[in-house]
Amino acid sequence: MNTRIVIAATLFLLAAGTVYITAVEWNNPDTLGRLSGPSKILAGFFQSVQTRSGGLNSVEIGDMHPATLLGIDALMFIGAGPAGTAGGIKVTTFAVLLFIVFTEIRGEHAVNIFGKGLARSVNHQATTVAVLAATALFAASAFILLITNLGLGPVVFEAVSAFGTVGLSTGITQQLPDAAQLTLVVLMYLGRLGPMTVAAALALRQRHIRYELPKERPIIG
Repeated sequence: MNTRIVIAATLFLLAAGTVYITAVEWNNPDTLGRLSGPSKILAGFFQSVQTRSGGLNSVEIGDMHPATLLGIDALMFIGAGPAGTAGGIKVTTFAVLLFIVFTEIRGEHAVNIFGKGLARSVNHQATTVAVLAATALFAASAFILLITNLGLGPVVFEAVSAFGTVGLSTGITQQLPDAAQLTLVVLMYLGRLGPMTVAAALALRQRHIRYELPKERPIIG
């Protein structure tokens, strides 16, 4: 299951990233607009690959449309496959969350992936990793915004890039004060070791409760 998820999610994200980046930047004269059609597609594909912890860029990141940067934020947050050098929450976590959503939409109880059932503990681990990662990024971005006069988009981009250990930048890193740069350093460690450490800790922590509390359902949405 793990191998199939990694391969399928990687191909999907590469294709989706290529289409999104190329489409949004197609007429941008500062990035892909000055290239020929095939070169635009190639540059879009290259940039889609680099958002997965590559860190190289063939066009100026700071000149990209804000919508493109937002899409790259999402790709960097997801990261690449597990057990590698990439940061982010990993493609397996992203895929598990998607399957959980699809299962809820269909009204089913068990999460099934590629003909096999998913352990309920994995659902909890994936949700916990994603929520903790989003919380760390929110806190770091808010702190940098408080001590600088920079805009939301570039700050969030730098924070997500650090968390994903990607290395892409809009060019504001050198302008950041020491406290903000140290915050990005902390995000790099959290993005590389945090999800793996949290997932391992949750997997090893087994508490057998010999009682069950009455169930109640709060209003959701």
